[in-house]
Amino acid sequence: MQTIQQKLRGLREDNDLTQTQVAQILGTSQTMYARYERGANELPIRHLVTLCRLYNISADYFLGTAPDPHRRRGVEKR
Repeated sequence: MQTIQQKLRGLREDNDLTQTQVAQILGTSQTMYARYERGANELPIRHLVTLCRLYNISADYFLGTAPDPHRRRGVEKR
């Protein structure tokens, strides 16, 4: 399973964007964005929302919280 940091970098590279370009979209510095990709700083929720809109994806992708169709309320399938 990919980490959030790996997903950040992968999406950026798949969309042919530089760290500087993504940082500008987020309204932050390239240095701070690089820290998000390395996991040195946590990604603020406002940036998560912006990135989801930029890449047209759900936050579930980043967070790994997509619903499991085999799981029922409070009971995990084993």
